[in-house]
Amino acid sequence: MTAIAELVDHYNWKDVIVIFIDDDYGRNGLSSLDDALSSRRCRVSYKAGVPPGDITRSDIMDILVKVALMESRVIVLHAYPHVGSVVFDVAHYLGMMDEGYVWIATDWLSSVLDSSPPHFSEAITASTQGVLVLRQHTPDSEKKREFLTRWNKLTKGSLGLSTYALYAYDTVWLLAHAIDSFINQGGIISFSNDSSLLNSLQESNLNLAAMSIFDGGPLLMKNILESDFVGLTGPVKFTPEKSLVFPSYEIVNIIGTGLHRVGYWSNYSGLSVVAPEILYSQGPPNRSSANQLLNGVVWPGETTRAPRGWVFPNNGKQLKIGVPRRVSYREFVSQVSGANTSKGFCIDVFTSAVNLLPYAVPYQFVPFGNGVENPSYDELVKLITTGYFDGVVGDIAIVTNRTKVVDFTQPYAASGLVVVAPVKKLNTGAWAFLRPFSRQMWGVSAAFFVFIGIVVWTLEHRTNDEFRGPPKQQLITILWFSLSTLFFAHRETTVSTLGRLVLIIWLFVVLIINSSYTASLTSILTVQQLYSPIKGIETLREGNDPIGFQVGSFAEHYLREGIGIPQSRLVPLGGPEAYAEALQLGPEKGGVAAVVDERPYIELFLASQCKFRIIGQEFTKSGWGFAFPRDSPLAIDLSTAILTLSENGDLQRIHDKWLTMSTCSSDNTELESDRLHLKSFWGLYLLCGIACFIALLIYVFQIFHRFRHAATEDYSPDGGPSGGGSRSKRLQTLLSLIDEKKDLSKRDRKRRKIEKENDLEMDSKRIHSQVCSSENNSFNLRS
Repeated sequence: MTAIAELVDHYNWKDVIVIFIDDDYGRNGLSSLDDALSSRRCRVSYKAGVPPGDITRSDIMDILVKVALMESRVIVLHAYPHVGSVVFDVAHYLGMMDEGYVWIATDWLSSVLDSSPPHFSEAITASTQGVLVLRQHTPDSEKKREFLTRWNKLTKGSLGLSTYALYAYDTVWLLAHAIDSFINQGGIISFSNDSSLLNSLQESNLNLAAMSIFDGGPLLMKNILESDFVGLTGPVKFTPEKSLVFPSYEIVNIIGTGLHRVGYWSNYSGLSVVAPEILYSQGPPNRSSANQLLNGVVWPGETTRAPRGWVFPNNGKQLKIGVPRRVSYREFVSQVSGANTSKGFCIDVFTSAVNLLPYAVPYQFVPFGNGVENPSYDELVKLITTGYFDGVVGDIAIVTNRTKVVDFTQPYAASGLVVVAPVKKLNTGAWAFLRPFSRQMWGVSAAFFVFIGIVVWTLEHRTNDEFRGPPKQQLITILWFSLSTLFFAHRETTVSTLGRLVLIIWLFVVLIINSSYTASLTSILTVQQLYSPIKGIETLREGNDPIGFQVGSFAEHYLREGIGIPQSRLVPLGGPEAYAEALQLGPEKGGVAAVVDERPYIELFLASQCKFRIIGQEFTKSGWGFAFPRDSPLAIDLSTAILTLSENGDLQRIHDKWLTMSTCSSDNTELESDRLHLKSFWGLYLLCGIACFIALLIYVFQIFHRFRHAATEDYSPDGGPSGGGSRSKRLQTLLSLIDEKKDLSKRDRKRRKIEKENDLEMDSKRIHSQVCSSENNSFNLRS
């Protein structure tokens, strides 16, 4: 039965009808098939038992009429040959062997066709065209061909051999080998009565006293299980579970008067078009779906296209489609007044998709809800699992907890949770120039300006005259130099290599900060800004203000379970009017700070409410779909139809019909973006800080290197320090080294001399031009 289950799964059929003989043989096969299908998310949707014993054609017809009314068109027949042939004959008479049906027979049919005379086989195949049949696989071999040749000569072709006949032949040889081994092992053939059996059934009329058992049974059984030879059916060998090794089946298709093999099945490699004995020698099997292959099949009705495997049951029943009875946002779903039907965007999408299906779908809309408030969509979806509804149509969000119990179609509308909150316009004001940066950014930037000034002064103090002088002058130099770098207007030149390195990196940081500040300030002064204290879902989670949500929406569950907002902060709201009122009141007057809902609702709400805006981005991504029971084929076909609606533009036209929204008048306003924070620039400051640290570290190393040489020169030749050598003197030496003027190298002196000459030349030219200008003015006055 595992072979049949894998065959059903290969063609993506989900529901199967089983016609079986109602005895131990049939019920055991049904149970095994049911378990194998369940492991592949398939099921036996209807079980039709045929009573054992004498069965009339009328009884079979009654059973098949009930089968024809079912939804599934995949029928597995597990019966005895005399019953199975009648079933196929009646099915052919009722038109159940036409296109759309799938018939799978267990190996009873292949045994009948292989062993029957030609004229009898033709009579059976006339009513079984397109049927798939399982036949036990026996590898082709020279030994098997020779045996079949001798058999045909013996019977003159009037009687064939089924695989069961070949297994019977091998069984005789199996017993012969086992008995031969038994005798060679010194076994004695003797029989005795079973005393335990006689004592337990003394009052029975079965006359068990005449029954005896073989005394060497355990040894004979051991020899049978240890047998290992090649027979007509292939290797005869048993597993520790006492089963034949490498069991396999052929999958054959009845076409015309013969059997056409379409593939093989084995528990080793699954479905394949290659004989199992060949795959055994090719190493570990590949059981991926891409490698489960079969050849083409001619199905009932002489079609080569695989049947869908199901139709809507022809029993006069309509599908009960649940529809939410909404109180708000009725553009999506609403009840038609005075009629038992519904209308809206979601309803039009569903009816348009159904019209694209290649078959008719009888259905009726059943409203769900009390009409006073929006119903719980989770409860609506759960009614599918109980069988109350056959499907649900509406603005149903596809979320995780719902997908665990039902199947959804392809989303026909994008959705996701957003935050909407009140906003107000911001005036630029006198202090607008401070708004581009946050307080932390202003503080760190100011500290770094001072820090860079100190670092450059430290590195330049010993070598640059412009950074020397009285303490007051040096302090002014530090502040002036650091602040003037903001405008790239510093006049002090850096002489040391370390000072130039630090200054280059700092000027790069200043360039980035200046550009960012200018862009942000330009936006503030030229574009009208909207302000909201709510910055997004993070602000709501960290605060304590109440949050509104739509009654019946999954937003409540997400806010409570997904984000961890306490239930006491969540306020249920009925619709757009309640949204506006609660947001205008605010949390101080019994309202809410913000409303969290799905984007389609919020866009419809904001079309007429211009005092509110969506804050931040969507913090969930989902969509709306139609819900059906698990493994429903209708969900798959409707998904294809929805994609067709999207591709041909009908979906957009339906959207424009119901959800064409009048937008608020635009005044070129935009929601205030977050200020520039330190987190956006910490990398630059870190780079600059590391450069300063390395430069100071090198500088300190140079100072201490000179200090060691100076300290060594101060020691006396006898090993003691000259002049006392106290700690205070060493400290004075270190401070003097830091403050003393470093002698310039010859090249540096030449460069400084050239710079001074250039400065003197520029000053003389400036004075000369001033004198000439004065003389010209005097001449003009005299004239």
